[in-house]
Amino acid sequence: MSITEHELEIKLEGVEDPDIGEDIVSLGLVNDVRIDDETARISLALNAPYAPSELELGNRVRDVIEDAGLEPDLRAHVDEDHGFDQEVLPRVRNVIAVSSGKGGVGKTTVAANLAAGLQKRGAMVGLLDADIHGPNVPQILPVESEPGVTPNEEIVPPRSDGVRVISMGMMMEDEDDPAILRGPMVNKFMMKFLEGVEWGRLDYLIVDLPPGTGDATLNLLQSMPVTGSVVVTTPQEMALDDTRKGIQMFNKHDTPVLGVVENMSSFVCPSCGDQHGLFGTGGADTIVDKYDVPLLGRIPIHPDFGADGSEGALVKDDDSEVQDSLEDVVGEIADRIGEQNRRKVSENVSHEPTNKLPTETED
Repeated sequence: MSITEHELEIKLEGVEDPDIGEDIVSLGLVNDVRIDDETARISLALNAPYAPSELELGNRVRDVIEDAGLEPDLRAHVDEDHGFDQEVLPRVRNVIAVSSGKGGVGKTTVAANLAAGLQKRGAMVGLLDADIHGPNVPQILPVESEPGVTPNEEIVPPRSDGVRVISMGMMMEDEDDPAILRGPMVNKFMMKFLEGVEWGRLDYLIVDLPPGTGDATLNLLQSMPVTGSVVVTTPQEMALDDTRKGIQMFNKHDTPVLGVVENMSSFVCPSCGDQHGLFGTGGADTIVDKYDVPLLGRIPIHPDFGADGSEGALVKDDDSEVQDSLEDVVGEIADRIGEQNRRKVSENVSHEPTNKLPTETED
């Protein structure tokens, strides 16, 4: 006898969210269950494409369906009913802000490698270089063409190995020209990059924020729908002090902090492979403990990772000694995005009225 849709939904209650610890039905992650000609069509409220944890969730759902003797057909869909309606960047699923308390900690390098890493996994990715006064993204992700313009005068971002990139550096006649702009002009350019760019449909938009906690960063946080922020630091105490300020800024503006990336955590000798803590060790652990945020990973200093500050900070070699560290960071950030979104869905489901009538007592 074939299984009913209700019976299949009950079976799905056995699938537990690996990060939240509750079943996907109770969390409201199952939008719809349909059975048609021995095919189970399931809509799931998942919104972090190619995140390892959500891929695993999908595999568990497929196992349940196949064990029930059906063919799985899974779809991922999250809409405004779950609190994801947005006027700014409506075709972008997730905005990830990459920040640092101070300059020189490798924030842009991490942002570029995050964008490239997500694109390599199969996601559609854009990278917005919001560091107006120090636009270094084009040095790490050289674009294949100049920005275009639509008939509606929207900027069409050029691509770098599939990643759509916009940077102030593309607007300067000479890459050595300084961007001498006061606050209002900086904000004007930022709003143009947010509202006047034809990003298309993106799974992730990575925003490389200016360092520090100034006006540009605050205005961006107030103007765009940030899914979560990634804070980059080094083990040095001065960088850690500024990182603490950055995390407090995000907390005050209700921007979820996905976690901390400790860059330059150690030096990997290219000859012998030994690691040395040039700037101390375990510095990010103090941040993680104090603010109860995840450590997303540690990235060592290595010539493959732009240690000299030149071009080539995008790691493409699978044999590089830092490749595993970078892939772990990319996967961890995608997982934290997925968890953040699923918690948001769950919170909206828990706040919905039940619309149930009181049970009548029998005489």
